[in-house]
Amino acid sequence: MKALVRLFRTTAFKLSLAYLVLFGIGAAIVLTRVQINVEDLFDEQTAQTIDADIRGLAEQYSEGGIRQLVEVIERRVRTPGASLYLVTTFSGELIVGNIAALPPDLPDRSELVEARYQRRGETTAHHRAMMRLFQLPGGFRLLVGHDLQDRRLLHGILRRALVASLFWLIAIGTLGGLIVARRILARLDKLSASARRIMSGDLEQRLPLMGADDELDRLSANLNAMLDRIEQLMTGLREVSDNIAHDLKTPLTRLRNRADAALRADLGAEQYRDALTDMIEESDALIRIFDALLMIARAEAGYCSDFSSDFDAGRVAADIAEIYEPVAEEHGARIDVAAAEGLTIRGNRELLGQALVNLVDNALKYGASEPGAVVRVAARNGAEGIEIEVSDRGPGIAEKDRDRVIGRFVRLENSRSRPGSGLGLSLAAAVARLHGGALRIEDNAPGLRVVLALPRAAPATHAPSAAPSPAVQPAPSAE
Repeated sequence: MKALVRLFRTTAFKLSLAYLVLFGIGAAIVLTRVQINVEDLFDEQTAQTIDADIRGLAEQYSEGGIRQLVEVIERRVRTPGASLYLVTTFSGELIVGNIAALPPDLPDRSELVEARYQRRGETTAHHRAMMRLFQLPGGFRLLVGHDLQDRRLLHGILRRALVASLFWLIAIGTLGGLIVARRILARLDKLSASARRIMSGDLEQRLPLMGADDELDRLSANLNAMLDRIEQLMTGLREVSDNIAHDLKTPLTRLRNRADAALRADLGAEQYRDALTDMIEESDALIRIFDALLMIARAEAGYCSDFSSDFDAGRVAADIAEIYEPVAEEHGARIDVAAAEGLTIRGNRELLGQALVNLVDNALKYGASEPGAVVRVAARNGAEGIEIEVSDRGPGIAEKDRDRVIGRFVRLENSRSRPGSGLGLSLAAAVARLHGGALRIEDNAPGLRVVLALPRAAPATHAPSAAPSPAVQPAPSAE
């Protein structure tokens, strides 16, 4: 009983019931109109029959007078049928016919009317007919009519058909609504069960798809995509928490030990100043790491997409290369720039600049250790979008490590002796994903080539922003 009540309460059943009511009202209006049209057609045909009889009898009267008219009517009344005839004198005296007398409410005018009449040999007038009274020369009256019994029968048939149609419509519609409601309720129960398992902590659970590609399947697919994104964000949050717990423990411990050593030692003012300076530098490095982690988290969550605008990626690449020219000179290297113009993308200019800062900083740090080394910064139109490339001629990264090195705090063995936190490539990859692109790490033969592949901006009516590049500071580097 409860299951049936649940079916009646479902939205699908209520919608089916509402559709059934509307369809029933429409069907009743249509069938009623059909009945009226059929009855009007019947009345029109009856009127035409009566007029045809009157014309024929009038001709008989013209040819043979009242005697020939009476003979013709006597033959007709002996034949069973719905036709009615009556000939009387002006005073109403019956001459011939199958009607007992002229109906009392029959007008004298020659017009078609519906009236009650009494057949000859009957005692009550309970029949109805369409009649027309015709005045004949000589003062005789000719009444021609047609019994409406057939119309009453037709009216009853149509009414019963209307009632039967509505009954079967309601019965089939109710049954169909229950079947549809049951199917939808079963699907919703499956979705609800999956949702309860997800709420209980099983984040790998997904809503089932029936393969019908209907609105429920599309809703389930969108919710599954949302759950995938939530799972990615939560996985990233756990990874950040684990990374902070493991990778930041060492610098925090080192900072504490330096402070403890300074307190325990009997140092002079200058030594204390040096110790405090070292601790400030260590604290600044930790702050930069936290800032980089926060920027990565915001980029992966898509929060920075609210500050999107159209800008020239080639201009950003050229500006970053210009900023790093003095740094390259300190390393005994130089930066070659090949940035095309008109490379319009839509995104966050500051984040893209920060990603390029990390890539150029890594290239100078690990790929330009030899005097005369060259770091190349290029921006061009690619086959599928805009590509910004930073390449060097250093030792590069082994192919087996290229996927792993994008992770947070990942540092390869040959880079552990250099300063850095292993967040630069992770930030660049997050920025690429935020802009709908990807980060590619390739072999430069020799050296390393890192490519930011980004989609082009949709055509706009305004020109790309030509504002100067924002001031960006080098983020923690990654090998």
